[in-house]
Amino acid sequence: QVQLVESGGGLVQAGGSLRLSCAASGGIFSRYTMGWFRQTPGKEREFVAGCDWNGGSTAYGDSVKGRFTISRDNAKNTVTLQMISMKPEDTAVYYCAASNMWASVPTYAPDFLSWGQGTQVTVSS
Repeated sequence: QVQLVESGGGLVQAGGSLRLSCAASGGIFSRYTMGWFRQTPGKEREFVAGCDWNGGSTAYGDSVKGRFTISRDNAKNTVTLQMISMKPEDTAVYYCAASNMWASVPTYAPDFLSWGQGTQVTVSS
């Protein structure tokens, strides 16, 4: 089973940008559909973005469409989330996740079998 480690979180002002990365190991990375989720205290984990095995098909949560972009590099076993025009409501712990579902990009957390430890993103107003 693939292991995932996120990096790139931090503090950013509203309107700013941040780039999250997720490094995968222990599996054949190109076999996995990848996703990003986020969670704030007391709330369920929210789907942010996902992409299929080669990044050709992507999906985004409604609240981030047009502002966030997911991409992957199978040669480097990494998936990236580029975030622009950030808002205070983007503040959350962001998680990278891997799924073995291939038919479409899943958006439901239980469809993902491996998770990273999370990285905190804070957007100040």
